[in-house]
Amino acid sequence: MFHGKMKITYYGHACFLLEVSGVKLLFDPFIRGNEIAKSINIDQIEADYILVSHGHDDHTADLVYLAQKTGAMVIASWEITQWLAKQGILNTHPMNIGGKRKFEFGEVIMTYAAHSSSLSDGTYAGVAGGFIIKNEARSVYYSGDTSLFGDMRLIGEMHQIDLALLPLGGNFTMDVADAVLASKLIQCNKIIGLHYDTFGYIMIDHKEALQQFAEHGLQLNLLKSGEEFTV
Repeated sequence: MFHGKMKITYYGHACFLLEVSGVKLLFDPFIRGNEIAKSINIDQIEADYILVSHGHDDHTADLVYLAQKTGAMVIASWEITQWLAKQGILNTHPMNIGGKRKFEFGEVIMTYAAHSSSLSDGTYAGVAGGFIIKNEARSVYYSGDTSLFGDMRLIGEMHQIDLALLPLGGNFTMDVADAVLASKLIQCNKIIGLHYDTFGYIMIDHKEALQQFAEHGLQLNLLKSGEEFTV
């Protein structure tokens, strides 16, 4: 597997670009229609792989468009890859919860997420998930949309997580307080927030969120759209 740092670019909501050894991994593409991402030109986004945690619109709105435009391989649940085939997207790799697979950039592990999952047309999209991206130097955990669940402790015990991307907005997912507990369970003190401030249900108080994490010795990063972060 490859060595070296990983660079994250935040596009808004739960959409990130992770660059590993020169390979670009795009997570849960939702650009157009996302007010937070209004400064991002979708046609300038490049991707070698697109990873999809679950089927909801705020994670897949631009999936078909970007898969067609970039030619990226889509890594997602079996059900989502079957749905994509009907849209003419055939460059896919199906996975399921607990599955592990080595790719050119390192290893992908699909993790459980406590959340629902369906596509915009009502198609069942399989079990919602998250991803651990691991090479010999770094390990990043992208939780996807999830509540706090006890088996996060296993993630911390089985993997040395250098950076975790966790939801903060509450209502549909964990809130800030639960994300603090999740950080402890996975034994990771460097966190990037996702799934907050995009719409009314999931607004957070940034100052309070940063303070809650800091009180527990944790570093929370609330990135602006287009901002980069290296681990």
